[in-house]
Amino acid sequence: MHWALGLLLFFATVLFMEGVAYVAHRWVMHGPGWFLHKSHHEPRIGNWELNDFYALIFAVPSFVMLLGGVQLGWWPGFTWIGAGIAAYGAIYFGFHDVIVHKRLNHRYLPKSAYMKRIIQAHRLHHVVETKHGTVSFGFLWAPKPEELKAELKRRERAGVRAPRGERATAER
Repeated sequence: MHWALGLLLFFATVLFMEGVAYVAHRWVMHGPGWFLHKSHHEPRIGNWELNDFYALIFAVPSFVMLLGGVQLGWWPGFTWIGAGIAAYGAIYFGFHDVIVHKRLNHRYLPKSAYMKRIIQAHRLHHVVETKHGTVSFGFLWAPKPEELKAELKRRERAGVRAPRGERATAER
């Protein structure tokens, strides 16, 4: 396979994975897979949460395609597609786990409008601690924060976590 076609497959896969992640996040993780994902909407105790199993689940297709394309003589395009899935996973880890949730210590402060927008959109996703009522399910693309706030308001803030001071008072 010509390298240019391989690169096209690679980048198309990275873009396609944003759609896959959106669908999986909205209708699987906030659907029948909530039993794993719920841990991600609760305060984390320690370094791991049940939601981390999704990283393993999504790594399987990448691993299989890379193995098939490199070692098993499958169509060479599978190598590029598997690499694209892995690249999306690395981008997701860097953005979601490192930058937004600070699972690794860093001092990065977003300066670009794009980074500020997707970080704020993801934080608005996390203000809802229930399975339903959440907004913004993408990772690399997100609606404007004003639109998300308006949607939360329209839903009468159903499932929205109480501010920290109010939570402490309510728990007593």
